Amino acid sequence: MSTCCSKEAAPAITASCCGEAATVVACGCGTADAASPGVSPARWLIATALGAALWIAIYPQLEPFAEWLVALTPVDRQSQLGDALAFVLYDLPKVMMLLVAIVFATGFLRSYFSVENTRRLLAGKREGIGNVAAATLGVATPFCSCSAVPLFLGFVSAGVPLGVTFSFLIAAPMVNEVALGLLFALVGWQVALTYLAFGLSIAVLSGLILGKLRLEGWLQPWVRDVRMGITALPDHRLTLADRLEAGWSSVKEIVAKVWLWVALGIGVGALIHGYVPTELLIAIMGKDAWWSVPAAVVIGIPMYAGASTILPIIEALIAKGAALGTVLAFMMAVIALSLPEMIILKKVLTVKLIAVFVGIVGLGILAVGYLFNLLFV
Repeated sequence: MSTCCSKEAAPAITASCCGEAATVVACGCGTADAASPGVSPARWLIATALGAALWIAIYPQLEPFAEWLVALTPVDRQSQLGDALAFVLYDLPKVMMLLVAIVFATGFLRSYFSVENTRRLLAGKREGIGNVAAATLGVATPFCSCSAVPLFLGFVSAGVPLGVTFSFLIAAPMVNEVALGLLFALVGWQVALTYLAFGLSIAVLSGLILGKLRLEGWLQPWVRDVRMGITALPDHRLTLADRLEAGWSSVKEIVAKVWLWVALGIGVGALIHGYVPTELLIAIMGKDAWWSVPAAVVIGIPMYAGASTILPIIEALIAKGAALGTVLAFMMAVIALSLPEMIILKKVLTVKLIAVFVGIVGLGILAVGYLFNLLFV
């Protein structure tokens, strides 16, 4: 039994995230769910092979199919309504199919990771190396900003330095595989790779700065008192069938949570694509408007959405001529500095530490926005 379990139970954190509420005991005590009973490997292999074949066959036909559907309607294809309708009919199945493929792949790969093992890897790591390791693990273990908070607490209580823990907290929601995969598919590998480099830089540098400031005294008092013991993990080896099942389970769980928000995001993107004048967006979010990057960050912070929801809007803004750095700064602020995340963090951090965290990360996002605008014409 860990030492925290032998004392008074720490407060529970209730995280309302992705439309569902989840209560997590802060100290991380408890037992893991029992492994699911064995399933036939052939069942999951056949299902995965058929799913991959259908995906490969259908995806290239989405655009001509969307155009065919628009042609069946009485709507003029060259009108604003026709443009918006074509955007919805093409982007909705496209983004959903990309989301299914990426979530399946990340669910399969995530079966090789354990939250407890991740915590052990980071415990005792020096700042610098630890920040790089934490940011990289944040990319490899995709969590939304709300669900990353209980992990943040677990890392702090396990002895992981505060700055290293912040590097994980920043990277996990902002630079995850879903965001990178959708960026790659929607706006190209150059943008996705640059976003990865800049996002990791923000996570590492922000964590280093926060670590150097030695702000452990600004944690909530009960967090400072928690002392996590290391518990033994059961030696359960997953089979290939288990890992494939984990991938399909991730698809079922995540897509069921976000599909409506993805559809809403695409709807907003369609309105922008069809009805917002290009000249207006360039005037507001173009490179020449120096204030557009800080304005995008300020507007993005009160909002909350996952990458799969916000990216269709980003795609439409870019297609209309908005500056790439400005819209990506908006995206980073939405998914890395959301108001719901700040509310949950209040359970763990004092207001002063939250303000420092938002300020440092916000400055990093501003820098990235301006750099993107300089690098990408």
